[in-house]
Amino acid sequence: MLKCLSYCYHFEMPVPLFICPLCQSPLKPAADTWRCDGRLHPKQTSHPFDVARQGYVNLLPVQQKKSKAPGDSQESIDARKRFLNHGHYASLQGLISQKMTELLYQDKQVGDHKSKSVNWLDIGCGEGYYTQAMAQLGLDAIDTLIAADISKPAVVELAKVSKMAGQLWYQQNEQPSTQTTVIYPLVTSAAHLPLRPHSMTGISSIFSPILPEAFAEVLADDGYLIIAKPDIGHLATMRDALFDSVREHDSDKFLQELAPYFTLIDTHRVSTELTLSADDLADLMTMTPYAYRARSEKRKALLAAVETEAFNTEAKFVVYVLRKSSDK
Repeated sequence: MLKCLSYCYHFEMPVPLFICPLCQSPLKPAADTWRCDGRLHPKQTSHPFDVARQGYVNLLPVQQKKSKAPGDSQESIDARKRFLNHGHYASLQGLISQKMTELLYQDKQVGDHKSKSVNWLDIGCGEGYYTQAMAQLGLDAIDTLIAADISKPAVVELAKVSKMAGQLWYQQNEQPSTQTTVIYPLVTSAAHLPLRPHSMTGISSIFSPILPEAFAEVLADDGYLIIAKPDIGHLATMRDALFDSVREHDSDKFLQELAPYFTLIDTHRVSTELTLSADDLADLMTMTPYAYRARSEKRKALLAAVETEAFNTEAKFVVYVLRKSSDK
């Protein structure tokens, strides 16, 4: 019988990592049902959260939802899976993995970090294209990887892939000889993270919400924050074809909001020339806000033109590496 793994090999924790989204009491993972101990509830009520058959846990209470089905739709997720699996954004995936390796491997080799577990949160993880690359960095970089998104369909996709790879938290106890980075797929709100304060070594937000106060709350002292955003000129020819006027990406507009909590330590840029088929272009439009912001006739005209000739554009990204200020 599978048992709770909160205190098992590789993700042993002196205190629980997770907290209940309803009462903030310590939340204990298990293979079938996560349950809080209710110590912070006025009536000492314990709240259960079942593990879905795909391997994810829904920690998004109804009162934290702003719509019936928040986050990306299944159509958008399917389009993004097809597009990303063709390698169009591989350069960004590689850059993020490289920077995380440099940060975390270095930390694990120095002083007290040798004995500390590294807990990383990938917020707004989507279907897991970047999360899976993080998991491949191995235990030299990350021990516990929390993949969180408000979109249930997105987390379902990530959980299924992680389960097939034997990466879910409870599978490590089933196969102790093949220890890998542990993945916890969670449906949750970025504004109400079900994580113990100061428990995360790092957070990645890739085209996802930036919530300075919430991130600082769960990050350990000197914890890392990696943010990826579209850079100036991202998909310029595509946007020119879809809109009468184009507002340029203001990639660093949020840095001022982060300044009270974080220090910017590095900025990196990467770009890739894309030659897209009609199917690729249709998927790219579906996975971006252009799917609903551009007029229907503009979208149709662009796709019709690509039926006879491939479409060329350039993907341009900027990646910021920040560190939590020690007094926050």
